[in-house]
Amino acid sequence: MALVNKLPSLSSPLSSSSSSSQFRKPNSLAFHFNQVRSIQTQPFSSSSSPFTEKHSIDRYQRDNWLYNNQLDQPNSCPLPPDPDSIRDYDIALQLPELKRLLRVLREKREGGGGGSGGERSKGPGNVFLVGTGPGDPELLTVKAVRVIQCADLLLYDRLVSNEVLNLVGADARLLYVGKTAGYHSRTQEEIHELLLSFAEAGANVVRLKGGDPLVFGRGGEEMDFLQQQGIEVQVIPGITAASGIAAELGIPLTHRGVANSVRFLTGHSKKGGTDPLFVAENAADPDSTLVVYMGLSTFPSLALKLMHNGLSPDTPATAVERGTTPQQRMVFAELKDLADEIILAQLVSPTLIIIGQVVALSPFWPHSSKEAFSLVEEAR
Repeated sequence: MALVNKLPSLSSPLSSSSSSSQFRKPNSLAFHFNQVRSIQTQPFSSSSSPFTEKHSIDRYQRDNWLYNNQLDQPNSCPLPPDPDSIRDYDIALQLPELKRLLRVLREKREGGGGGSGGERSKGPGNVFLVGTGPGDPELLTVKAVRVIQCADLLLYDRLVSNEVLNLVGADARLLYVGKTAGYHSRTQEEIHELLLSFAEAGANVVRLKGGDPLVFGRGGEEMDFLQQQGIEVQVIPGITAASGIAAELGIPLTHRGVANSVRFLTGHSKKGGTDPLFVAENAADPDSTLVVYMGLSTFPSLALKLMHNGLSPDTPATAVERGTTPQQRMVFAELKDLADEIILAQLVSPTLIIIGQVVALSPFWPHSSKEAFSLVEEAR
């Protein structure tokens, strides 16, 4: 059951009757919420994953403020393994505190907030789209750190690392809006409404995204939506995964005489199909470096199409899971073998794939160093 049409109720005055009528717990599910136990949590920690997994204990502890009214409930039976039911129930639990926070922010704004902004203090707040890089918190920009530490509310994605989230100010509120295959904690439309509702209440809202917010991050959609509603949006760029991970592996994305361009591709389509594969005909360029985001599931087909359109099967390539984090894993292989190596290594999302002659320049390239040496010599 989609909740898109119900999110605008966040902008309405707080009332217990509206929350109970619009988000009634399913009658068929007799359960209560006891901190993080009733939604089937996964015992992920920073040691097993650097990111926020969908039902991890870390996530519910971080967002604990949303469940203040539910903490004293008795232990419950686990939720049914239906992603839509889990999502709907989770949102219903969060709504009272979200509305309460909205009311507090509105009252603060209408009262002038104790500042000297005059009429300006009664206007809408600001929204910052902040890129957090590929995972290593030391790759954050100084400006990103400053904005993160001054936020009232931060909506964060799955690929914002736990170490980055540790930088959030003590008085700020965190709200997970991450998406994984088969489970979207919030739809994109719901994220839009949350950003709008809290900005209209006068909050400084930070939208945290892994990598760069405008590189396969849907930041453009959020920016366009908010600007059409009269909300000021500031974008703070982050190091995109292609740059951060290539640097980590010693791969120059461009190199004179070896790769004169770089191309970012997505292996994920808007409708979950295989339509990104149509780019293979134009992307099969031996003088270019290809970087594939979100391409684990479609890579076998993409590799075949690249080779069918003329890219050599011997082209060096690599796949990197959780790049720049302590949990980084990687495989190197020629293009014709990389899909099999990914399966053997059991790489999981997020995994970035880099294809091109420049991969052979990495000190991790397992083949003869003569190959890299000859590439450099040919470039001179």
